[in-house]
Amino acid sequence: MLKIDGSQGEGGGQILRTSLTMAMVTGTDIKVENIRAGRARPGLMRQHLACVKAAKQISNAEVSGVKVGSTSIIFKPGAIQAGEYEFSVGTAGSTMLIFQTVLPALAIMKGESRLKFHGGTHNMMAPSFDFIALAFVPVMKRIGVDIEMTLHRHGFYPQGGGEWSAVIKPSGCIKTLELIETGGLVSREAVVTSSHIPKHVAERELAEISKRCSWSAAELRSEHVDCLGSGNILSLRLHYQKHSEVTEYVGKVGVSAERVARNAVSNMRRYQSNGAVVGEHLADQLMLPMAVGKGGVFRSLKPSQHARTNRDVIHLFTDKRFEFEELGRDYWEVRL
Repeated sequence: MLKIDGSQGEGGGQILRTSLTMAMVTGTDIKVENIRAGRARPGLMRQHLACVKAAKQISNAEVSGVKVGSTSIIFKPGAIQAGEYEFSVGTAGSTMLIFQTVLPALAIMKGESRLKFHGGTHNMMAPSFDFIALAFVPVMKRIGVDIEMTLHRHGFYPQGGGEWSAVIKPSGCIKTLELIETGGLVSREAVVTSSHIPKHVAERELAEISKRCSWSAAELRSEHVDCLGSGNILSLRLHYQKHSEVTEYVGKVGVSAERVARNAVSNMRRYQSNGAVVGEHLADQLMLPMAVGKGGVFRSLKPSQHARTNRDVIHLFTDKRFEFEELGRDYWEVRL
């Protein structure tokens, strides 16, 4: 049994999720200890619990220690099965992280899988539905994993209640990834999505974008949705010939609309400041599909501590090795 220290590196939930994915695809029994030791509230929270349960379900695994607050689990995977599954967090916790935990395993199957999710869709500490659909999924399609996503209802923190579904149509093999140039900019847009938030908040966010970026009115859009609770997210979307990158910032109580916009613009400008194709967050998310598939290369912003920890956990399961090479200021190449 492979023992994994959940306190290594950034010490967060990604260590658990990556361990579950790699355990399933390699057929390795694991014991994960010190789960989320680097967090203010260590141990399994409901969204991490949901990831373990989802991995158990699709791989017919034997598990122990799976309860809220647990700092140690044992996971013994069986055979992965494509099929129809339904996963619920039970809170506003991110359903996107559940999806990314099970996707690589289902992506190497020959059969189609249909998934339904209940919980958070737009969270502060996780990629949103829009990010996954617009930035992550197109890359998956390039390497042989066709994914269709449908959002039925938004789920903002802390109320949750979001619902969405996905159809995974794998080719049976994840192909080599190559993302070393974006090509020319085709279009761009700023989209504010709000639920039960005063109209002027979205207007002020878009006005700040217009002021700081000089984007035209046609490139600014506000969407009002009806869900269980209130919420607001600003999404800046850059569509290039060969890639789309999404920069987003979630509004919260005590943070002005103008500050939300400034933070989003700051992150976008960092991405645009050099030759990077892949943003910091997407870089982390592409590593598991590359490890499960035939590797590849992409150029990104400087890999985060999150990505470096992800690399170290992946290396525990395979002889494949990620190489991080600095090409310039905040400009790196990630190769497997």
